[in-house]
Amino acid sequence: MKEKILTALRESDGYVSGQELCQKLGVSRTAVWKAINSLKEAGYEIEAVTNRGYRICSAPDVLSREELISIQKTKWIGQELYYYSSLDSTNNKAKELGDNGSISGTVVVADQQTAGRGRRGRSWETPLGDAIAVTIMLKPEMNPGNASMLTLVAALAVSKAIEEVTGEIAGIKWPNDLIMDSRKVCGILTEMSAQFDYINHIVIGIGINVHTKEFPEELKEIATSIYKATGQTVRRADLIERILEWFENYYEIFMKTEDLSQLVREYNSLLVNKGRTVRVLDPKEPFEGKAMGITERGELIVDTWESRRLVSSGEVSVRGLHGYTE
Repeated sequence: MKEKILTALRESDGYVSGQELCQKLGVSRTAVWKAINSLKEAGYEIEAVTNRGYRICSAPDVLSREELISIQKTKWIGQELYYYSSLDSTNNKAKELGDNGSISGTVVVADQQTAGRGRRGRSWETPLGDAIAVTIMLKPEMNPGNASMLTLVAALAVSKAIEEVTGEIAGIKWPNDLIMDSRKVCGILTEMSAQFDYINHIVIGIGINVHTKEFPEELKEIATSIYKATGQTVRRADLIERILEWFENYYEIFMKTEDLSQLVREYNSLLVNKGRTVRVLDPKEPFEGKAMGITERGELIVDTWESRRLVSSGEVSVRGLHGYTE
């Protein structure tokens, strides 16, 4: 009920009477009063005026199912949404939900993630109240060989969402890291369960450092947060909603061709590696060259002194010649 009250308050230009809320929700005035008080306790500033009703004045950085649903604007992504104050891994929970019949577009959000993972098994923990951990579970009817490109689709969505919320550009370090102030602010991990020619489900996990002010010594040179990079405090629920909206848009474009042909130009415009000398840490044969952008299949084009090479993500990592991006 609380999400419906939040939605009603946000949709109104002024006050919403208690009677109107009772009729809309089919509950008693006492139930409305209790829900309003519960929202106040959660940090929402709600004004109550006799004979006029209720008006929401401000909302804190609340991350909850009620908050996320009350601001939801997507068509199908997040129509089934699960929120946890603490969880080991949003990807693990999303895979479990996919195996148990949840619909495509199901979203899992956690305020705290205690055993998240990045690429190549690296840990990605999200402290309570500081970060975003969200996973989108999909069940697309497409060739499993095209699934890895969804990581790049997600990177585009996160970049656009951060820019929309903060007004600052978040570049992309191929294939899936978001960069602000030359440091990593977001990582994306895509995992798939599939048969030879059929996808059971794909989960796309997104971890963003939002309010983090300090990082461990070993991460100070490569990690940042939206707060450290911009000085801004953003509402995490708003950022999540923008990510889901942008992902829904880009995903529908991607599914028309099952490649990045319609998104290459936009992705390349955000690619921090583009035009720079990079070191490709291929386990078989590391090499250096100039990154020229991506192909319609999401491969990184690297020009060496002897040839043009196409790099697929997989277990390959790309670094700047002198550091993480530079």
